[in-house]
Amino acid sequence: MHALIDGKEIARLVRADVKVRVKEFSEKYGKKPALCVILAGDNPASKVYVASKEKACGWVGIRSVAKKFPASITEEELINEIRALNEDPGINGILVQLPLPKGINEENILCAVAPEKDVDGFHPMNAGELMRAGATLEPCTPAGCMELLKRAGVPLAGANAVVIGRSNIVGKPIALMLLRENCTVTVCHSKTRNLKEILKNADIVVSAMGRPKAVTGDMLKEGAAVIDVGINRLEDGSIVGDVDFESACRVAGAITPVPGGVGPMTIAMLMKNTIIAAEMQNA
Repeated sequence: MHALIDGKEIARLVRADVKVRVKEFSEKYGKKPALCVILAGDNPASKVYVASKEKACGWVGIRSVAKKFPASITEEELINEIRALNEDPGINGILVQLPLPKGINEENILCAVAPEKDVDGFHPMNAGELMRAGATLEPCTPAGCMELLKRAGVPLAGANAVVIGRSNIVGKPIALMLLRENCTVTVCHSKTRNLKEILKNADIVVSAMGRPKAVTGDMLKEGAAVIDVGINRLEDGSIVGDVDFESACRVAGAITPVPGGVGPMTIAMLMKNTIIAAEMQNA
């Protein structure tokens, strides 16, 4: 292995930059930027994510607001709560923690968040801006992947990049971001034929398919940069990525570990989006 891409360290550098911007904002406007996280129901994993976001806010100086609702909340009630936050000048960013309770349409809820406060980058208007020229508020996980590639010094222009996975949250946005950096991008998915042949030509591989250790070292081109977005829990409780790290790290030129790769970046980019949103709203 030539290089381990340390997501924890790069996330720390991103947070340090954000902390400086938050301090400047607070001094200029006499208030802290504020992020409101909405949690409906009692999903244990969601509670852990919300706690980690609150902790990250504390590190960078962002005011953290948590709105917690029972699983019995209706879609209409939740939309009304979001609309009130849209109108609240003291709240700069709104994040709806997924998954939502049964019976609530995820798309309707995400569309209810004002685009300028959509720090997750999921609103159709922000998704459209990303396709056209690059959104001001970009989805956090794909933006984190790009930050990892850039800070690791991976050459992007002209590179063959393969994205495995076509979700609206990771696969499609990261493909657009790589295109913007002048990569030649191939998107693979569950119906793709000859995945191994396609990967053998890839200078950059981003895997976000959610299948444990599905990408092995013998599928990769020597020296490829590998970004593993997958978080898969095995029966023994351990967490692994989509990439078989042990075999892949012997071939890859640069690779992210799981955990400690993309995960810390997602929250760091959320902090960055929150300060961007606050600056925009007060410009």
